Amino acid sequence: MIIGGFQKFSLLDYPGKISSIIFTQGCNFNCVYCHNKDLIRPKSHNNIITPAEILAFLKERKGKIDAVTITGGEPTLQPDLIDFMKKIKKLGLLIKLDTNGSRPDVLRKVLAAKVVDYIAMDVKAPLEKYSLVANVSVDCKKIEESIHIIKNSGIRHEFRTTVPESILTAGDLTEIKNLAPDREIKFQKCNEEFLIPVV
Repeated sequence: MIIGGFQKFSLLDYPGKISSIIFTQGCNFNCVYCHNKDLIRPKSHNNIITPAEILAFLKERKGKIDAVTITGGEPTLQPDLIDFMKKIKKLGLLIKLDTNGSRPDVLRKVLAAKVVDYIAMDVKAPLEKYSLVANVSVDCKKIEESIHIIKNSGIRHEFRTTVPESILTAGDLTEIKNLAPDREIKFQKCNEEFLIPVV
């Protein structure tokens, strides 16, 4: 695991749970509004914190922390993601995985390994604008596949969208809602979150 950051304590990231947040290094998207630009490119230098140090911290805090969120960057790019998640699960902690949905094959493996309790997928845009927002060429069939996998996973999940007003219109938000129909989709704009229920 290449880890670019670690937040020891959060009351916000895992709904209803006290969690730690692990930020993996490297992402295959380069979203125009990304607030974690330092995590996009893989880095070969030493990690800010090693997986062993994180596991030791989590073991020490057993009973005080309920869950761990693995985010990024894009966690599904990490070749040892599932092995790392298994080690966290052995500590009796819940795991939330944040993903951009670009690697449905990895999502299937994560679900098959039974190492995840909550998945949050960022739905970037309507399919025709996906590559524009992600700032790279995106295989939208994989995005649709990931949405289908998550919706039918039987575990807690959410779909969310960051709204850059200069790119996404009100009509685009309706298309996103139809792309990822769920009880609700979380849209975020300028640090404000609002929910659009699916009818």
